[in-house]
Amino acid sequence: MTAAANPTGLALKDRAAIAAGSAALRSLAHSWRFEVKNAVALESLREQRSPFIFSLWHGQMLPLLWHHRNQGVAVLISEHRDGELIARLATSLGYRLVRGSSTRGGERALLSLVRELNEGNEVAVTPDGPRGPAFKYAAGALVAAQRSGAAILPIAAHASSAWRLGSWDRFLIPKPFARVTIAYGPPAHVEAATARAAADETGRFEMLMSATTRAAGG
Repeated sequence: MTAAANPTGLALKDRAAIAAGSAALRSLAHSWRFEVKNAVALESLREQRSPFIFSLWHGQMLPLLWHHRNQGVAVLISEHRDGELIARLATSLGYRLVRGSSTRGGERALLSLVRELNEGNEVAVTPDGPRGPAFKYAAGALVAAQRSGAAILPIAAHASSAWRLGSWDRFLIPKPFARVTIAYGPPAHVEAATARAAADETGRFEMLMSATTRAAGG
């Protein structure tokens, strides 16, 4: 198949897997029962029309993508092959894409994140993605927050019953009819005066993410 006939650049088997996966996710996710904790944290930011960054661990991405579908959020997705699969799934759920990561396309992705935030939009970042280590906060989201003045909103998910993949992030897939708890932490701002100094705050944001994960039941 030529590039013109296949503008996605994906192999036929990959495109078939995305279509099947999207259909399976919709069927599965419609059976999940959601409980939300500290929703006021999200509501207050939206009432203020404040741009902000959803901060979520990579392994909890699936139920969080579903919960916030069709809300116009821009999500940062890596340019690796596995990122392409997630990108197509996210697009099917109504997300806009920012492509890149700390290891590939990083500076371009950072500029795109800052532009989205400066335009008043919401973005989502997995600070331990795309390859880990799990639960370790990379500085990219902090730099974007520092440059734009946007708040970072920690968010976490836990499922009463779930499958866990054998990947580095132990990717979470809630089972049919699972109770999925979504927790929001308190919005936080980067305190550093410069983008370079923002990297020194990774420990503080790891603690915020850990507290939010515990609040979700993880």
